[in-house]
Amino acid sequence: MSDEQLESFLREAAEGGGTSTPKEPSARARMVARRLREQDEAARRAEAGGGRGGRGPGRKRKARGARGAPHSTPPGWRTGPAWQEGDGGGSRRRCSGAIVGVVVLAALAVVAVRPSLVLDRLPGGDGGPEKPLAAETALPTGAPGDPARFGQATREHPFRGSPAERWAEGADAIEVPEAKALSGMSEDDVAFALRRTKELLVATNLDPGVLRGERPDKALAVLDPKQPELLPELRRSLSAPDEEHDPLLLFTRFDPDETRLAGDVVKVRGHMTLAAGEPGVVKVNADYTFVYPLVRTDGDDGEVARTIVRRSLTLTLNDPARWDVTEGKLLLEKYFTEHDNTSCGVHDGYLHPGFAGDGPGGEPATGPATDPYDRSRPLTESDSGGCGRVSRT
Repeated sequence: MSDEQLESFLREAAEGGGTSTPKEPSARARMVARRLREQDEAARRAEAGGGRGGRGPGRKRKARGARGAPHSTPPGWRTGPAWQEGDGGGSRRRCSGAIVGVVVLAALAVVAVRPSLVLDRLPGGDGGPEKPLAAETALPTGAPGDPARFGQATREHPFRGSPAERWAEGADAIEVPEAKALSGMSEDDVAFALRRTKELLVATNLDPGVLRGERPDKALAVLDPKQPELLPELRRSLSAPDEEHDPLLLFTRFDPDETRLAGDVVKVRGHMTLAAGEPGVVKVNADYTFVYPLVRTDGDDGEVARTIVRRSLTLTLNDPARWDVTEGKLLLEKYFTEHDNTSCGVHDGYLHPGFAGDGPGGEPATGPATDPYDRSRPLTESDSGGCGRVSRT
């Protein structure tokens, strides 16, 4: 019978109807079926007689083809029982397609109810950015783009809507450059200077105890006690902070009664460079920005504020054979800092982030608006005064 007749019969049978049975295959169809049987018998006889090919995978592949659609199949092979076997495969594929269609429709329905399931996997969504930024080796040429369109920060995702979402985090973000002999100092000496510089940055900006306002003993231990007035000034600022003695110039501290970190991640972006000083002096220049996500200590509203701190400092390692220094300690040649999203005119030794629901805190900001994520401009002494506004956090 023709393809159309068999298809009609199968459809009626599936629907519970169809009073007639399919007609007997034509003589031509019986002839083709007989030829196929003869080929199968010949193949089985050849296989039983043995061959150099044995029963390996190649032979199996050929046997499967002979029962389906081999290249040597005579014309008209799709007529008769062999056609029904092939059509069964096609029906299964159509069934699979129908199932996939149902799954797709169900997925679209779920996304319509909860679009965050997809949005969270886009750059800046809950699933995080697609690709983190490469390590910084020099100051960039401009400010980063604004990803705020991807949403607001939450306790689960405190960096959402911020360029810092693509930054590295914690101490691992402070990468030490390759050491080399410089200014009469050996490669090992320079490597030591780089390593101690990183220790100072971690101890002053990432140590959990220091962030809670505890004494920064690890940081103080890096600095040379022979440097005139430095350590006494730092200790004075920590014990009795005021406008003239501000520990925030070197240490990042938050009032534990007011705020705490939202999680345990601080985002970091920056770089170190080496420079030769006078004979027997190696300089390490470090420029890093730290982004701190914060929540109220006694609040459960879920609101997150971000405070951004940028530090630029130069430390030196001096050869004790040439200079009156303490071996293994660093001198702090200069340091500049910039704090963003903190109350102006408050000098109690802590940073005070502003939350969206808070009223004005401290003195009014009178300076120009600045982008705390713009690392293209170097920090200088002329930038260290005044309290301005931030364009974003």
